[in-house]
Amino acid sequence: MDSAIVRIQVSSCFLRRDLFCILKGEKVVITFKNVKKIYETNDQSIAALNGVNLEIQKGEIFGVIGFSGAGKSSLLRCVNLLERPTSGSVTVDGQDLTTLSAKQLREAKQHIGMIFQHFNLLDSNTVFANVAKPLVLKGVKKDEVERRVTELLEFVDLADKADHYPDQLSGGQKQRVGIARALATQPSVLLCDEATSALDPQTTQHILRLLKQINQEYGITILLITHEMGVIREICDRVAVIEAGQLIESGTVFDVFSNPQTATAKNFVRSVMQDEIPASVQKVIDQRDAGHHIYKINFLGAGTGQPLLSQVAKRFDVDLNILHGSITELQNIPFGSLLVELIGDATEIKRALQYIDQSDVIVEEVLADAS
Repeated sequence: MDSAIVRIQVSSCFLRRDLFCILKGEKVVITFKNVKKIYETNDQSIAALNGVNLEIQKGEIFGVIGFSGAGKSSLLRCVNLLERPTSGSVTVDGQDLTTLSAKQLREAKQHIGMIFQHFNLLDSNTVFANVAKPLVLKGVKKDEVERRVTELLEFVDLADKADHYPDQLSGGQKQRVGIARALATQPSVLLCDEATSALDPQTTQHILRLLKQINQEYGITILLITHEMGVIREICDRVAVIEAGQLIESGTVFDVFSNPQTATAKNFVRSVMQDEIPASVQKVIDQRDAGHHIYKINFLGAGTGQPLLSQVAKRFDVDLNILHGSITELQNIPFGSLLVELIGDATEIKRALQYIDQSDVIVEEVLADAS
């Protein structure tokens, strides 16, 4: 049987932590306004996006997560009009791209870099030539191309691979070439289309660190889509969850991870937070008697370093049994979760819970499913 979790108390520390607004600028760089994207296939209309409204701020790393077919790729590709919205508007750096002429759009897209899932490198060109391609197409002078490409290859640690061809590179190296190419025209916005999904975990970490470095050193706004919540946790400031072409939840990474509101968000968070109740613990929940109560306690910020449970055991006539737990960091704020069994008289347990509620924690009772 599955368990149900019922919130019984929430402490004041759970007020929204909009860290992004403190650390980043507040100027809006990308705006989706009632964006719809409908594909017509075999006499059928498929709504990939259904009235999306979203604002992305200057200098932030914004992640969009969703399952396959949710519409996240369509959303990303509407930013540079690789997919033109059926209706609605997409504004980048103050320009509504859907109203621009072909020439104006080409100029605007030079300020929007894109990193692809499968690299999209030209196999017949060297690493140097792949990175130089956007500059050559733009008509940049040869000496400036040389200077800029050399600088970028040093930045992505591929200076010694300039004369190599893509088939001589590893997956991570290919993606770094793709990143250097995307930066060639000095964009203000960088789009990442599942940039790490084709890479192994260690290489993924290297690429994510590089993206964060780009954001911090160049001040480039990054919009990335992914189906991996670990990517969101690692580098994003804010995140939106997309399902069936609609944004169903959004907020700072801390808010969404610490208190997901929708079933889809909860599933994604559970995939990296390891807060699912183990089968052995579930058996305890299902078989406990009236004197046993199980609670999920989330510790936020400074609360993770306090000996709260030890103090409860000393102050109240209850037995404490820690069944399961984990601790991690979200946007440099510690976040921990424990499953704790409280055994004792109902009145004493209530007093213990009231004491716990005075600390920076969130308490939820775990109940067995009666079905």
